[in-house]
Amino acid sequence: MDIKIIKDPIKRNELAEMARVGFGDIVKAVVDIKQEIMAVGGELHADEEVLLSEQQKSGRENTWGINLYPEISGEEWIEFDSMINLKPAAGNRSRGVEDINIQKKIREIVGKLIEE
Repeated sequence: MDIKIIKDPIKRNELAEMARVGFGDIVKAVVDIKQEIMAVGGELHADEEVLLSEQQKSGRENTWGINLYPEISGEEWIEFDSMINLKPAAGNRSRGVEDINIQKKIREIVGKLIEE
């Protein structure tokens, strides 16, 4: 599946189609919280992170991996779980996003870039 860099809003049904073509019910995404953009559709979060780094000059300290479940509503449609989130130097010692403020920022960005 091709990775797309999302700078302008896309429809949630487009994301659902990406899920069907890829993993079935899930789309992996990496959000750059500084530039407020994201990469979606890769097989690995690491591939999306590299693409953001190379094409958008995203810094590792600003990129966070999430999983999106387009068919689920409410806050549960975003899952904070990725190996790229392991950032001990930044105080994040798990695959999740431990800082509530970063989680909030990610939710805001996803909300702006994915429309119903």
